Amino acid sequence: MDIEKNFGLAVRKWREKLRLSQDDLAKRAGLHRTYICDVERGARNVSLKNVQKISDALGISLMTLFADLTAKPAGNSIRPDELVDILLVEDSGNDATLTMEAMKSWNISNRTFVVHDGVAALNFLFCAAEFSHRLPNDQPQIVLLDLHLPKVDGLEVLRRMKADPRTNSIPVVVLTGSKHDRDIAECKRLGVKDYIAKPVDFQSFSEVSLRLNLQWVLFKPLAP
Repeated sequence: MDIEKNFGLAVRKWREKLRLSQDDLAKRAGLHRTYICDVERGARNVSLKNVQKISDALGISLMTLFADLTAKPAGNSIRPDELVDILLVEDSGNDATLTMEAMKSWNISNRTFVVHDGVAALNFLFCAAEFSHRLPNDQPQIVLLDLHLPKVDGLEVLRRMKADPRTNSIPVVVLTGSKHDRDIAECKRLGVKDYIAKPVDFQSFSEVSLRLNLQWVLFKPLAP
């Protein structure tokens, strides 16, 4: 049994049942939000002290929490579009591949999901249509957004994200074919954190990551 993964699923189940965000649970437990995020992803070997803190924060007994822990998980309990750290919105298959390779070069092993048009990006973020099974609190930690997308362009995706309280705090890094793109000024006005000129390579990605101090989001290499 993968005890870390099952414990994370149990914590997530109770958090969502109580309609708590990860921030809410973290504050109640006196832990950092990224710690709770890692727990739910099965990426933390949680100490007994912190197990008790999380149980108390959820308002349930350890016996109840461990009952879920020992229960047999459903066969497909986590889909590829759930528990995503990074959402990559890129219509070009080649550019998406180069971006993923740049991330891999920086030892980024976070769960990444790729969509190829603006409609799919909005559906993903707002749990609609083909992503209606996703939960509203299960948002990516960062969005890498190409500006020139089919169906709905990147600027409109950005506008809708920043206009909605469910998504306006998610950091966005724009992927653009030119540093002088006329839309860059509008992106900055809307609160974009930074941009990367395509094609994305190791150096440009690492420079932006360091400038934004996003190591806590991105730099999570797999445990040996």
